[in-house]
Amino acid sequence: MFFGLDGVEIGLIIVFLSLFAGILSGFPVAFAIPGAGLFAFAIIAFLDSNGLLIHEAIDSSSEAYRALIGTGIHPDTISHFRYPDLPTVAGPVFDRGWETALDRNLSFIVNRMNERVFAGQSIETLLAVLMFVLMGITLERSKIANDLLTTMARVFGPLPGGLAVSVVVVGAFLAASTGIVGATVVTMGLLSLPTMLRNGYSPELSTGVIAASGTLGQIIPPSIVIVLLGTLAGDLYSSAQEARAQSFGCTDALTYLGEPAVVSVGTLFQAAMLPGILLALLYALYAFGYALVNPSAAPAVHLGGEGRGGTTTRSEGLTWFLLVPAAIVIGVVICGQLGIVGSQDLNVSNYEAAAQSGYLRTNVSETCQAAMIDLHGQAAWDDAIAHQTATAAGDAASQGRTLSPEEVETAIAAKAAAAAPIGTGLAVTVVLLGLVLVVARGVMPLASPRPLLIGGLGIVLALLADVVFITPYTSPEAQFLILAVPLLITLWACKHAAARVSQNELIRVVFPPLILIIAVLGSILGGITNPTPAAALGAGGALMLAAYRKLREEGRDPWVITWATLSLVVMIVLGMNFDLRINKDDVAVADFIAYLVAAAAYMFAAFGLIYSGYTLYRTSVLQPVIRETAKVTSMVFTILVGSQLLNLVVISFGGEEYIQDFLRSYDSEFKVFLIVMLVLFVLGFVLDFLEIIYIVIPIVGPVIYGGSFDPKWVTIMIAVNLQTSFLTPPFGFALFYLRGVAPASVTTGHIYRGIIPFVGIQVLGLALLWFVPQIVTVVPELLGR
Repeated sequence: MFFGLDGVEIGLIIVFLSLFAGILSGFPVAFAIPGAGLFAFAIIAFLDSNGLLIHEAIDSSSEAYRALIGTGIHPDTISHFRYPDLPTVAGPVFDRGWETALDRNLSFIVNRMNERVFAGQSIETLLAVLMFVLMGITLERSKIANDLLTTMARVFGPLPGGLAVSVVVVGAFLAASTGIVGATVVTMGLLSLPTMLRNGYSPELSTGVIAASGTLGQIIPPSIVIVLLGTLAGDLYSSAQEARAQSFGCTDALTYLGEPAVVSVGTLFQAAMLPGILLALLYALYAFGYALVNPSAAPAVHLGGEGRGGTTTRSEGLTWFLLVPAAIVIGVVICGQLGIVGSQDLNVSNYEAAAQSGYLRTNVSETCQAAMIDLHGQAAWDDAIAHQTATAAGDAASQGRTLSPEEVETAIAAKAAAAAPIGTGLAVTVVLLGLVLVVARGVMPLASPRPLLIGGLGIVLALLADVVFITPYTSPEAQFLILAVPLLITLWACKHAAARVSQNELIRVVFPPLILIIAVLGSILGGITNPTPAAALGAGGALMLAAYRKLREEGRDPWVITWATLSLVVMIVLGMNFDLRINKDDVAVADFIAYLVAAAAYMFAAFGLIYSGYTLYRTSVLQPVIRETAKVTSMVFTILVGSQLLNLVVISFGGEEYIQDFLRSYDSEFKVFLIVMLVLFVLGFVLDFLEIIYIVIPIVGPVIYGGSFDPKWVTIMIAVNLQTSFLTPPFGFALFYLRGVAPASVTTGHIYRGIIPFVGIQVLGLALLWFVPQIVTVVPELLGR
């Protein structure tokens, strides 16, 4: 043995040094990783075949080992780290020779590729990476970031440190739009850095805030990091909890946990919302505080421009942009609490399930029972026993059964009696339309309020029609006809309101991408669809938005794109109010007409998307977008394939098991996770987030996901930690991106000194998430209800 080290330890050192050398070699990372794996395997195989690598394994035939097993200790928990006095037996690191290990690796790599890349459940989710990359690059190429930076600088510039705050706001906005660090950092570096330096901002603050804000795309949804990490975390959590349950004598994870061991990318998007906003807020507070302490290094700047629209006074802006919209939203929420606004749905299942779902299974072994009580508590176990007793006794209140037609009618009548006078759908619609009218009044307070008042009257008529004429028994087509006239009046007023709102620079710039963000994230966070269709919606919307902008620049009327967007709205409205399934035996006439209208809207929307692609192709925008998208996605998937090869090399000589045994030797889950987080933080100085995700996480994942921690919290903590890999020198990618576009007056030392406070803020954010995990879990819990 070399230097008293175990053969497996030497193998791990060889793998790490090979990977480090491959990265420094100048070869693309996507090829350096598998090359490092092959190179490390060759070195380890050579040393092992010459008897130079000796692994001291626990002697399972010894009396001490058998005595330990006799005390009830599970074999999987026995390791040399936990029981160093156990007898060992020397052997090679490759159990049956490196030839057998090579043969196993070749077969494993084919299976891994089939499971995680080419087929399996994760492939659909991984397609979201392609769509989100296309969405982000399209928005970046369409110069939307330019307008955002210019407008936000005019809004926040007069504040101390206002330019830095505007960079944080735009960084968060672009994070929710693109999620691509390189594009965001380069864009803001080109546009904001010269302006900040010209207005007296210190190079350290300027470069630090640009680099840090550009990394927000790694945590704020839709984040590519979360998509990639989520697909991996789902598999790791499921298998780790299955192994954990079986180690306690339970048949499966569902029995032990009382719920499926599942974590989805959509749920992780929900969990990442507040942490992303928290980090952006911490960045902005630091910039503002820095300006207060060093006003000469971050002065207030009054930039020329349109501002927020000319004639609006401060009191009018406060009234129409804040107080009245807040009153509308709060009023609807209060009405919902009072039962005035709510569901009018009368759907009743003819099957009555158990009175309370989610009871623990009680037909388990004694060891499983003890573990379940330790996890869930004695009260939950007693409730499950009581439920089981009641079910066995034939208690109809707790045993699922089929309801009779009379019972179904009674249940429907009860729901109708409890239905709210105003439906939730109409309430949301009138709130959105009302906000458009109110904001239009604030943008141009001196213009005639008559069209806006007519729109307000239409909203009142719609609400009165719902209360007076619409009941839970009213058919969808009758509801549509009753509400058509007042809503058309309101839409006519909203057309005038939209023309006024478009006169405001801030709203004109922010509103289109904001609607796209709401559509993408809203569909995911609201549980309407999974990330892949939402990503496709975002990519299509970005193409249409970019084409709309190009047509405007050419002075042409983008009516095709406008009407294609309205066609999508028509499809959504028809889908919410009519049953568009025409393959049923009995199709109502109204449903068939709605289907024909929806089909026509679909075809026009598709034509609008094709027309948008043609417009971008004609203006030479589409070609570089497709080329850049192909480059980024190819890099991601090539790294995915190559990292699987490197992982299998580590597994083949026992390196993965050795690391997991070391982590499991600690009794405290918090201590284990803290060690992992520290290792990830340190690796972030030399490795990219993709390499950490695909090389390190699969090794430590079975341990950190096999405990009692919430998998959402574990994953988001890792994601925030990985975000620092873009900022930490010497290989922080955001630093390289910024160095490439920074003027000569800004040195590398300025950039490194500038990011140090933001790395500290990143660590502070991790500490807050560590001690207040509810920041991660509260949004999924609320939306889950």
